[in-house]
Amino acid sequence: MALSWRSWLANEGSKHLFLFFWLSLNVWLFGKTFLLYNQGLQYYYLHQMLGLGLCISRASASVLNLNCCLVLLPMCRVLLAFLRGSQKVASKKTRRLLDKSKTFHVTCGVTICIFSVLHVAAHLVNALNFSENYNEEFVTLNAANYRGEDPRKLLFATVPGLTGVIMVLVLFLMCTASTYAIRVSNYDIFWYTHNLFFVFYMLLMLHVSGGVLKYQTNLEEHPPGCFNPNKTLRQNLTVPKAFEELFPDYTTEPFPEDPPVPEPFVQNSFMRVCSEEPKFQSHFPETWFWISGPLCLYCVERLYRYIRSNKPVTITSVISHPSNVLEVRMVKDDFEARPGQYVILHCPRVSALESHPFTLTMCPTDTKATFGVHLKVVGDWTERFRDLLLLHSNQDTEILPIFQQRRYPKLYVDGPFGSPFEESLNYEVSLCVAGGIGVTPFASVLNTLLDGWKCYKLRRLYFIWVCRDIESFRWFADLLCMLHNKLWQENRPDYINIQLYLSQTDGIQKIIGEKYQALNSRLLIGRPRWKLLFDDIAKCNRRKTIGVFCCGPNKISKILHKLSNSSNSYGTRFEYNKESFS
Repeated sequence: MALSWRSWLANEGSKHLFLFFWLSLNVWLFGKTFLLYNQGLQYYYLHQMLGLGLCISRASASVLNLNCCLVLLPMCRVLLAFLRGSQKVASKKTRRLLDKSKTFHVTCGVTICIFSVLHVAAHLVNALNFSENYNEEFVTLNAANYRGEDPRKLLFATVPGLTGVIMVLVLFLMCTASTYAIRVSNYDIFWYTHNLFFVFYMLLMLHVSGGVLKYQTNLEEHPPGCFNPNKTLRQNLTVPKAFEELFPDYTTEPFPEDPPVPEPFVQNSFMRVCSEEPKFQSHFPETWFWISGPLCLYCVERLYRYIRSNKPVTITSVISHPSNVLEVRMVKDDFEARPGQYVILHCPRVSALESHPFTLTMCPTDTKATFGVHLKVVGDWTERFRDLLLLHSNQDTEILPIFQQRRYPKLYVDGPFGSPFEESLNYEVSLCVAGGIGVTPFASVLNTLLDGWKCYKLRRLYFIWVCRDIESFRWFADLLCMLHNKLWQENRPDYINIQLYLSQTDGIQKIIGEKYQALNSRLLIGRPRWKLLFDDIAKCNRRKTIGVFCCGPNKISKILHKLSNSSNSYGTRFEYNKESFS
């Protein structure tokens, strides 16, 4: 049971603990800010029945400031890739936290949505209270112009109100388009609406500049609730009308000095004497401090990425594989990448704005500068991209020589960026499970091992690949055969354990080709028996830590995640890693 707890903590437990910590931090910040403003507004605003709504709006605003500040950091992909690949983050556990950047981004987004609802509800109450509870004694504190003003004017005719309404609409579009159903059915909608974040932040900068909430600047000269003799005497003094006509300026002049006040009155602890009227000033927009740093960092990174990717790559070959898979090989000056990383492709002839990520299946090395990606044609963007690359779409395979580069459209590559699969070579034993096209991140690992495996920590690799049709295995059948033959020649046949599963078939099938005999012997019909597979791996690797890497459907991912958290009698611990399609 102790081992099960350690496995749970290393995999799912760390995520749950972090979410609990983040929720507690936001709740604590909300409560702390609420109490702070509740004490500071207790006289001027609470006296008008305005304080509760203002305290809730300010407390929720502090939580929004924190999350709007941090939600951009997980999207700084260059920074994350640098931290993952540098020696600054030497701990494997710390590097695994970087893999949760997407989870942290989603968590901040959900927190923004929840506290935005609370913030909007509080301001709706504030607009009604400012209209009904107009303060005639301290006019500068009023957001309304007069008592009984239509609250809708405060919402639609002021800068804070109008920008807030537009921000709510933008946030609603971003949140609804970020759901799993929208991302899968129409990724374009998600991509375009998510880029409205820049509009959201610009409106946020304007929203906080309204200065609705004010604070007193002369607390020492005029403590809240104090007694002002000049003001009291002027209010109670009745001047004859005839005298007022002869001396019109008499009533407007203040007394030259404060009249003497009886000593017992001064010593009364419930009343203090003030020397001047209260002065109020709008709060400086603290939101600028919160979001200016991350926003500038993100903008600088985007500028760097634009400069880095402004030169198109040279496409060396395009190969059409079975089952609607396209392979693109290319070269680019000074391009370096590690196995497991991904790049973002942008083709202006396909779409002027859209860019899509693809995992590298071949990384450049010291001996060759070529790198490549495999992409499955499943949407409008990939269909148009395939039609532009292939001159004759009815041909199964087309490899064009480099002197025909004029036929290819311009293609820009941004990256590379880090992913969890970079750690697959840093374990002594790794289990890599792929489902269909999810084999792409492991293809770059296999290509790297083909060039040389002795320089890495990895000493045993379990490679499981599940496909629905037999033709899909031909995507990387040559690569698997070459790696198998190389390891046999080096007397290390146990270095890699290849298992291919054909989940749907009408009978016994084989990969076509005499050179694939080594793979035909490892081809199994049906689905893997995951529990037996994990038990067998744990038995052969007693008291070791095994990295589990999965790229495929969520059903397989959940099974592997559960098995990684379960205990075994061999002292073997599994650390789970995952990359999903969406």
